[in-house]
Amino acid sequence: MSTAAPPSAMAPPPPPIVTTYPSQRTGKTPAVQQNRLSVSTGVAGEFHKIVFYGEAGTGKSQLIANINNHGESVLFVDIDDESSYLNVSRVEPQTWDELLAVLGDDSLLDGFTAIGVESLTKAQDLATAWVLANIKNDKGNACRYIEDYGWGKGYAHVYETFLHLLSALDRIHRSGKHIICTGHECGTNVPNPAGEDFLQYQPRLQTIAGGKHSIRHRVKEWCGHLFFFHKDTSVNKEGKAVGTGAVTIYPFGVPTWWAKSRSPHINEQIIYPEGDTTLWKQLLQKGQ
Repeated sequence: MSTAAPPSAMAPPPPPIVTTYPSQRTGKTPAVQQNRLSVSTGVAGEFHKIVFYGEAGTGKSQLIANINNHGESVLFVDIDDESSYLNVSRVEPQTWDELLAVLGDDSLLDGFTAIGVESLTKAQDLATAWVLANIKNDKGNACRYIEDYGWGKGYAHVYETFLHLLSALDRIHRSGKHIICTGHECGTNVPNPAGEDFLQYQPRLQTIAGGKHSIRHRVKEWCGHLFFFHKDTSVNKEGKAVGTGAVTIYPFGVPTWWAKSRSPHINEQIIYPEGDTTLWKQLLQKGQ
């Protein structure tokens, strides 16, 4: 498989469109670069950027695969060995360079209308491994651990490296494809100035106190939909929490978990027996 250029060697973004004005000193009018932008109207959300997160075994991969039942065709970019039991098309990059190479290969992605990335949590691990293998600390020494770079510097390297993945996915999204990513969950203690602190479910991605270089917050901002998959519990007569066996997809956040959806068609939680496609019906507005 071809190897993608490391983030530091990737081509810079195109220069911004600049409009110049007559010089007050000479009175001459320099050539004005033509603006390439145009006005559009109407709803522009035909293609979606989606993140599913939750504990293992809640059916996230199966739901991605079931988008094929709604007029779409998905390619799994599986770096976490999550789709092996599904009858789907997949490619399995094993390193950060291979992952970027796959996402930059239009000949590989052509023919698919959705790209499923399994998972962002594993992708962060690959980005961290790439940083440790390629970036030295201020003294020119190789590092074995992120903390070896000095206070916060290693996390900054991982954050900046991870942004290249989001940029690659943005490019694919703009070409006219759905982006569907998965992530694992973690419980985070949230300070509450108005009362007692509380535990909140969030995607298991890098975050640092204060939010600087937080991949977790950046992904939340980046996606159009952040769906939380949760195995529901109830309380028995002894006051103990017991699992009910049901999975619910939550499209809106509450103090105990992160979630959001920009779709006007999704306005409540969805009970999700594995294999059910209610979410795709509501989000894509397509029948079976």
